[in-house]
Amino acid sequence: MRITELLSKESIALGVKVDSKDAAIDYLVNLHDAAGNISDKKTYKEGILKREEEGSTAIGEGIAIPHSKNKAVKRPGLAAMTVPDGVDYDSLDGQPSNLFFMIAAPESGSDVHLEVLSRLSMLLMDEDFRAELLKAADKDAFLAVVDKYENAKFPEETAEKTEEKTVEKAPEKKGFRVLAVTACPTGIAHTYMAAEALEKAGAKMGYALKAETNGSGGAKNILTDEEIANCDGIIVAADKSVETARFDGKPVLFTRVADGIHKPEELIQKIVDGQVPVHHEEGGRKESSSANGSVGSRIYKHLMNGVSHMLPFVIGGGILTALAFLIDTLCGFGATGGSNFGSMTPLSAFFKYAGGLAMGVMVPVLAGFIAESIADRPGLAVGFLGGILASSGNAALSGYVWAGDNLGGFQSFISKFGFVAEGGGNTVSGFLGGIAAGFLAGYVVLLLRKICSKFPKSLEGIKPTLIYPLVGMFIVAVLMIFILNPIIGLINTGLSDMLTALANKNLLIPLGIILGGMMAIDMGGPINKAAYVYGTMVLATASELVAGGAQLSDPAVQACYISMASVMVGGMVPPLGIALACIFFPKKFTKAERNSTVSNIVMSCGFITEGAIPFAAADPLHVIPCTLVGAAVAGGMSAAFKCTLMAPHGGIFVFATVGNWLPYIISWLVGSVITCIMLGLIKKNAQD
Repeated sequence: MRITELLSKESIALGVKVDSKDAAIDYLVNLHDAAGNISDKKTYKEGILKREEEGSTAIGEGIAIPHSKNKAVKRPGLAAMTVPDGVDYDSLDGQPSNLFFMIAAPESGSDVHLEVLSRLSMLLMDEDFRAELLKAADKDAFLAVVDKYENAKFPEETAEKTEEKTVEKAPEKKGFRVLAVTACPTGIAHTYMAAEALEKAGAKMGYALKAETNGSGGAKNILTDEEIANCDGIIVAADKSVETARFDGKPVLFTRVADGIHKPEELIQKIVDGQVPVHHEEGGRKESSSANGSVGSRIYKHLMNGVSHMLPFVIGGGILTALAFLIDTLCGFGATGGSNFGSMTPLSAFFKYAGGLAMGVMVPVLAGFIAESIADRPGLAVGFLGGILASSGNAALSGYVWAGDNLGGFQSFISKFGFVAEGGGNTVSGFLGGIAAGFLAGYVVLLLRKICSKFPKSLEGIKPTLIYPLVGMFIVAVLMIFILNPIIGLINTGLSDMLTALANKNLLIPLGIILGGMMAIDMGGPINKAAYVYGTMVLATASELVAGGAQLSDPAVQACYISMASVMVGGMVPPLGIALACIFFPKKFTKAERNSTVSNIVMSCGFITEGAIPFAAADPLHVIPCTLVGAAVAGGMSAAFKCTLMAPHGGIFVFATVGNWLPYIISWLVGSVITCIMLGLIKKNAQD
């Protein structure tokens, strides 16, 4: 569908003055209403605002393309507006916007808005096109400019005049010297802008170039086998995985979609000058991405593959677990449930069991899909095993019965070092161990592929089903059981001894700071668990003291309850702090991360620190320091206020058991705000 078919004089306004983003939206909505495109201005505007919450549609260079697929739209339409003085529309480049196109698409219709959006994105990359639109003296001139550039960009639509023209143009498509593939995670504006910039730069430089777009509506302008065979090289400007097996044996330049927009001439010149290495597809891999361009981006891509698959388990399992605590609290077991809190009734036990299972597989899923991103399907099983070992730790020696007691040599070494006897310490390495296991598994399988590449072709079928999983699992199991898990166990032992020493000397504020901070370092991992186990241990100590005749007001008993309070408030800070940052600093987070805001608030209220794991895993160098500081401050404040807690879990659902509950809430909120502000200051803007 052509742009000029959707744009009428009634939906065009030139030389408009608006003083805010909301005013600009209102003006454009009114234009649609005047053109008869919508039936309900309020409902349509709500759809526009909802889309803006996902990320500003002001794409830079003074351009804004708000859009909505909406039940209030009667027919597809466009509204256009020029604002000579510009208006702040939260543009991606921080500059005012002065050229607006608002797309209205019926809810039940086809993805017409994506088609029009892709066209506009391509045309608006042309500076001359933008300049002529802004200079248009009247609406007729505005429409004429659109028609002129659309005809020039899509000549095949005007070539219906004669069949001859169409037949003559066909041979031109076989001689593309440079090919390109563009893709961004959302698959809308940047995908098409990069394609347009590359094609335009190619024409300017005198090189025939064709760009395939991998947008949200699927791949368009797909590269043919003949075009790939005849080209000098391919530019893959993508921030997500695209199919690259078809490029095997051709020079391929992997880069970011932003480089396709801003550095098209440079990328094309590298292909023409032969400065791009030949791409060889590894084993059975079918996809690659821009992440192949650098070590850092490669690691980030693999990590995010694991995080995105893990996120549903964290959210679903965490909320089910929180519901279990809420049910027990409503049933009156908040102060009396003890270690069984959350499973005191059949209904709460059901929620806790189901939630616990979901939470229990999050680390294996994280590790498995990191490995899958690195080594494709053969890496998945190896990564899962590494994740299970990270979340379960080494097996308890008491669970095995040896054939004989006289073990020697290597057997003795395995029994003493590879397994942990009862009471021998914790070897759970948690989500940090899961990340390590995922990368280990992926690269081990890649190494096995390289080693097996010289094998006879007759063995090709058993590689992914026997050699890769068997040898890969063995290697990863050895590394996890004999190296990573025991090292974490030693760290945990030292942490526990340190906490006990501080408590014995009545250094409660430093103890509260350390306990709160430990809860926010690895969110459910070994350091977090060390602090939590210590908190539950001192609750047991308090019970023993009271059973021995001590009063609840005795300093020794109070110290136990103060420690547990610091533990819980420290664990409640990371999810809430991150949720607040998603609200107040949305540009710092991806759309998927912002969508978990409500669930993170719920998990914070339920003392489920794991809600912060996807954020920490995606950007540990920026997120963990922020959660650490906020949680440490909250833990220290709680101890300074002498807040106490008599329940081992539950968050706000057990606040009835909290002593000095108002300062406790203040500590929680202050720590969360600190985390939020620090994230806003030090975290880099995310790229969807």
